[in-house]
Amino acid sequence: MPPVRGRLTHGAPLAPLVWFKSGGAAEWLFEPADVADLEAFLYALDPAVPVMGLGLGSNMIVRDGGVPGVVVRLGKAFAKVERLDDTALKCAGGAPGILVTSTARDAGIGGLEFMRSIPGTVGGFVRMNGGAYGREVKDVLVEAEVVLRSGDRKTLALGDLGYTYRHSALPEGGIVVSATFRGHPEEPAVVQAEMDRIAAAREESQPLRSKTGGSTFKNPEGYKAWQLVDHAGCRGLRRGDAQVSEKHCNFLLNLGDATSADIEGLGEDVRERVKADSGVTLEWEIQRVGVAK
Repeated sequence: MPPVRGRLTHGAPLAPLVWFKSGGAAEWLFEPADVADLEAFLYALDPAVPVMGLGLGSNMIVRDGGVPGVVVRLGKAFAKVERLDDTALKCAGGAPGILVTSTARDAGIGGLEFMRSIPGTVGGFVRMNGGAYGREVKDVLVEAEVVLRSGDRKTLALGDLGYTYRHSALPEGGIVVSATFRGHPEEPAVVQAEMDRIAAAREESQPLRSKTGGSTFKNPEGYKAWQLVDHAGCRGLRRGDAQVSEKHCNFLLNLGDATSADIEGLGEDVRERVKADSGVTLEWEIQRVGVAK
């Protein structure tokens, strides 16, 4: 491994870093000191070594055999949000959604409230075209700054990212180090009220205090994934300690000691039952990474 100024750990357990609390270790976990540290490391790293970014791990199954290569996790140095003008914020890649929205509120910027409900970081939002409550990243993104696998830093405009539903054309191995979002002028009290409304809606409908991974399947055209799962009789379905949530059946839960194989296998069971019941093939929204044990 190339020398670094940040922290580079061999065989770092990933289960504590992801919401499901399951899965294996990263061959290497790199937490860069700053953008220059990340650039230098990726430039010097053997191009054959795979690289993957990790945010808050809220939308991810890490398989039990772990993740080969390097997992990059952006720490506190990448958790800053600054106001650019009356309607725009520049947000570092490791900034959580709640920091983005609270900063927007204080700056009198509306239109970004939906990020309050996405339990992830700016880097993950940009990569996945994260969205909720009728809005998604493509509606507010101006540009994103990315350190490519080669170590080169590049600014990508909205049109460069090829956004579709929960998908982007962000280059493989690229790490989002910042993004600029533009909203509209709004009274802070109005922004806070919308944030409160979204938080209450999530609390009522989603199993927030569980070991989960967020929405499991993408909504197929013309359908709600949870309704298809429910209609196929999967609410409460189990495999080991993995369970389909009874509160919101597009969420999978780790009830205690589920392995990632249990969780992913349960998801595949659900897909099979939904296909047999309705003829619809559900697509995973949760990222599944690493190797099976």
